[in-house]
Amino acid sequence: MITLTGITKQYGQNVLYKDGSFQIRPGDKIGLVGPNGAGKTTIFRIIAGEEGVDSGQVSIPDKLIIGYFSQDVGEMKGRSALQEVEAGAGRVSELAAQIAVMDEKLQATTSNPLSDGEMTKLLERYGEVQMEFEQRGGYDLNNRAKEILTGLGIGPADYDSSVESFSGGWKMRIALAKILALKPDVLLMDEPTNHLDLESIVWLEEWLMNFEGAIVMTSHDREFLNRLVKRIVEVANKSITSFSGGYDFYLKEKDVRNTQLLAAHRKQQEMLSKEEEFIARFAARASHAAQVQSRVKKLEKIDRIEIPPDEKTIQFEFPMPPRSGNEAVKFVNLAKSWNRHDGTTKPVFSGITGIVQRLDKVAVVGVNGAGKSTLLKIVNGMTDPTSGSAILGANIKVGYFSQHSLDILNANRTIYDEVYSRIPHASISFVRSLLGAFLFSGDDVQKKISILSGGEKSRVVLATILANPVNLLILDEPTNHLDIKSREILLEALEKFDGTVMFVSHDRFFLRSLATRVFEVDHGQLRTFEGNYDYYLSQVAKR
Repeated sequence: MITLTGITKQYGQNVLYKDGSFQIRPGDKIGLVGPNGAGKTTIFRIIAGEEGVDSGQVSIPDKLIIGYFSQDVGEMKGRSALQEVEAGAGRVSELAAQIAVMDEKLQATTSNPLSDGEMTKLLERYGEVQMEFEQRGGYDLNNRAKEILTGLGIGPADYDSSVESFSGGWKMRIALAKILALKPDVLLMDEPTNHLDLESIVWLEEWLMNFEGAIVMTSHDREFLNRLVKRIVEVANKSITSFSGGYDFYLKEKDVRNTQLLAAHRKQQEMLSKEEEFIARFAARASHAAQVQSRVKKLEKIDRIEIPPDEKTIQFEFPMPPRSGNEAVKFVNLAKSWNRHDGTTKPVFSGITGIVQRLDKVAVVGVNGAGKSTLLKIVNGMTDPTSGSAILGANIKVGYFSQHSLDILNANRTIYDEVYSRIPHASISFVRSLLGAFLFSGDDVQKKISILSGGEKSRVVLATILANPVNLLILDEPTNHLDIKSREILLEALEKFDGTVMFVSHDRFFLRSLATRVFEVDHGQLRTFEGNYDYYLSQVAKR
């Protein structure tokens, strides 16, 4: 269907891939993986026709419909959410316009009759367009658009809201809905789960499982990849490599291939060493001249095995925290309401009572808008309860992370200055070492906060938390913007953390691996589950 053969792409001196090839077949479900900056998004842009290649061939059938969801939603204005999704139907919209024009021509034949040949030609074309319109789901576009918007968390009450009224994260959902409603032959998705809550991710996962077209996607959500993809295409070290199977299989297979590569490299180096030793020993002897020349030519023809450099990943562990009391947080009849602009109040939750014990790893779960983030903000003292209390235990020192805490960073400071401001008595070497653990080294530490990506800002905030020992970590979506490997290193550090954690996450692998207890915020109430995330899911299934 789509074939990339021997493609090379570079920007200046930076070669992304050289002589890379892979194929997208009908119904393929492909996960595109590789380190940041390796060229995954460029692959999408090449397939979508937004960029060319320096050499090689890209073969795409003419009538193939490609839907491309990127992190750049583009401009949205002048329409409702539902109208925006319907307007993105692409080929379906074109066919609808053609049908409307032909309808007018047919109606006009009563006063201006066509010749038999013209009428036959018009009716044949009308039948072809109608058939394609029906095949592409044109007649149920409105219902499909509504179903997709609802699945992504934008319900009937917001169908007619103007797109300008939605925040950036919600506009991303509308943009994703547009691509899904298009029903393309090939669906390209760059991080589709960013900005989605757990319920929307589960809905999207099911929708994609039933999608009949081909899918190529990147995702930092390990479970999402494992459930959906049947092939992995790795973009790394200037090459494109295909693996059959899901993400977990890819990790195992990659280890096997790396072991084989290291063994082959070691064997080759031993052979080269012997040949070079022979050449050096007998180069000056006329009696061995022919043998020496033969071996020199042999070495020149050998394709040298290269060992790819290790991928850079964040490396850290939380410092030993001071010991807290056995009760880390105590909720007593806690309630919270927000004041609306019209003077009314919106209740979030009430009557919340419970205890977070020292060393608990508590996952706070619930549907979007249930109040999970609000509960964490109350514990951190960022907002006051309407009534009741959240009491911190003895000797509690809090570290707080959320996407909003990215905005607390001073945009005019450098990375170094921002972290140093939190630990003014630390040495330069300590600050640089801390930043190095989060992949900021050399001149990078002098970058202004204002020019950093979301992932880089997340790493700066995590570094500021590590700057001072804490014994209660409050984490609101800590894995957003982190790649899979960085998420797993953070997870490992949190599993070893000798303190208490309360966290919200939409990453199911993260939830399963970390949670020892679950607090569910549901319909304004708090339910506690004395078990891990799988135990919680089993109890919800019974309920």
